[in-house]
Amino acid sequence: MITEQQFAASAQSLRVEVAAIKAVAEVESSGEGFLSNGKPKILFEPHIFWKQLRAKGINPNLFMEENADILYPTWKAGAYGPVSKQHERLERASKINRDAALMSASWGKFQIMGFNWKLCGSASLQEFINNMYESEDKHLHLFTIYIKSTFLDDELRNHDWAGFARGYNGPQYVKNRYDTKLKNAYLRYKAQVATQ
Repeated sequence: MITEQQFAASAQSLRVEVAAIKAVAEVESSGEGFLSNGKPKILFEPHIFWKQLRAKGINPNLFMEENADILYPTWKAGAYGPVSKQHERLERASKINRDAALMSASWGKFQIMGFNWKLCGSASLQEFINNMYESEDKHLHLFTIYIKSTFLDDELRNHDWAGFARGYNGPQYVKNRYDTKLKNAYLRYKAQVATQ
């Protein structure tokens, strides 16, 4: 669990409001960085796995027949399956190529893609994964560095929800109304602060 002091320190570092950071966490992971079994919350992205395999010189077509649910070339709406099955999907993908699989999932309270491990200040992919297994405070630390590295702090500071959504989630954000969800979550957290 992230303390109010930790949220405040991150907000000060980014020069954004705590409400904006909490909004991202809520929209990305329903505000929960871990599952009830203690594993970090993840979402495995089969179309990213396809790209990661190709980047490693591995032909994804060779593995498609038996892995059609975890490996395909383009994004598909609603094809992810339940949150409870994501680690199982990741484990299956890891048998094809571990690093490509780990980089193809979004991780933790802020759902940062594994392929962004360097932008989070991690020395290695494994260090990034270890931090994701450790604590929500580590999730917040990685998020803070990532936002600085990608220059998305301006969008958060200016409440440019569409700009932030595009930079954080890519052009598909419109289909999920990610910008609207961020704005609504931010306004809710902002109102809570006003009544305290």
